[in-house]
Amino acid sequence: MSGAGAVAIFASAFVLTHLALSHPLREPLARRLGPRGFSAAYSAVSLATFVPMVLARRNAGPEAPLWVLGEWAWIVAALLMWLGSVLFVGSFRRNPAMLQVGAGRVRIGEPAGVFRITRHPMMWGFALWAVAHLLVHSEPSAAIIALAILVLAIAGSLGQDRKKQRQLGEAWITWERRTSFVPFGRGLHWPGTFAVIGGTLLFLLATWLHPYPVGVWRWLL
Repeated sequence: MSGAGAVAIFASAFVLTHLALSHPLREPLARRLGPRGFSAAYSAVSLATFVPMVLARRNAGPEAPLWVLGEWAWIVAALLMWLGSVLFVGSFRRNPAMLQVGAGRVRIGEPAGVFRITRHPMMWGFALWAVAHLLVHSEPSAAIIALAILVLAIAGSLGQDRKKQRQLGEAWITWERRTSFVPFGRGLHWPGTFAVIGGTLLFLLATWLHPYPVGVWRWLL
């Protein structure tokens, strides 16, 4: 079996088990195993599929790229990585969709920060990371992993919307009307100072630690 073939098998297992454990199997397994037991099982399955995927990528050896784009692709990839980092960092601060329950009612706050850009900022952070890598790392094994992350991020976001609709009903439907699934679907919004500063620092650090110069370091080093 080729290196890319092994990566594809483990990447498929990683995506499918994540989606299954996050949605259709989550509630029945959580009832049977308890919250801590489910968390432990979820982590174990994640490691059991993620680690072999990464090792298969490392063992794939040299691969010819599927496509080679111009310098513009590196510029776009850097911008996408930066935006993805901003959305990711911002998702940890003041999530209005964290439920406030009182007097038997469910209330979701007003969209703020990166949640004005998209109601799934963390997932879109991963998705933009994947697209950036597809632009400039088109080796078969690398492209397979990036596609797996992209599918997991988008499908996971859609699955979360459906699950929240079932759980919260009109409260979540109203939240969906006030927010956007895709980034900037409801116009341009400032993500917030915390997200911009934290995301920029994460972007600079992550690209600095890359095996070879990427991001702004491609032009500075």
